[in-house]
Amino acid sequence: MQAIAQQVPQRHRITVQEFFRMGEIGVFEPEARIELIDGELFDMPPIGPPHASETARINQILVEATHGHAIVWPQNPVRLGDLSAPQPDIALLRWRQDFYRQEHPKPEDVLLIVEVADTSLAHDRDRKLPLYARFAIPEVWLINIGARAVTIHRDPRLEQASYATAFPLEPPGLIRPVMLPDLELDLTALV
Repeated sequence: MQAIAQQVPQRHRITVQEFFRMGEIGVFEPEARIELIDGELFDMPPIGPPHASETARINQILVEATHGHAIVWPQNPVRLGDLSAPQPDIALLRWRQDFYRQEHPKPEDVLLIVEVADTSLAHDRDRKLPLYARFAIPEVWLINIGARAVTIHRDPRLEQASYATAFPLEPPGLIRPVMLPDLELDLTALV
């Protein structure tokens, strides 16, 4: 008698398409903050005043500096493959006249991502940063509110899911984004 192979339960990863469909049909509460990363759903904590303030501050800096050259995409999804749709605090995107009306931006559309970390530092650093590196996002700024520090990550290494270059932004807080080298930004208020 031949033994019947027992199937071990398998994890079902949710696809980006399933995730957005779930949102469309009302599976999630309207005010829910949920991210899809590597096929898993993550409930994000509510945004507190320090996080909101820093996000608004960096948003204003980028909007003023990039007017007409890039799109500032605050707390909106970026589609990274079939299993991830993170919602970075800010994504700076290649300019498109339609402002990505037909589809969410993809990795090749992203010039820079900014993550503002208050209670989410470990999640942003340990889960999202490697994800961004795997999808060749050229530059990520991780703003640590508690430490009043900004760490710049550049040179993504897809195979290692990491960035080859990481350095703290130090006073006077001036930086040129790698994908917009003609643009010098003053981030003094963040450091």
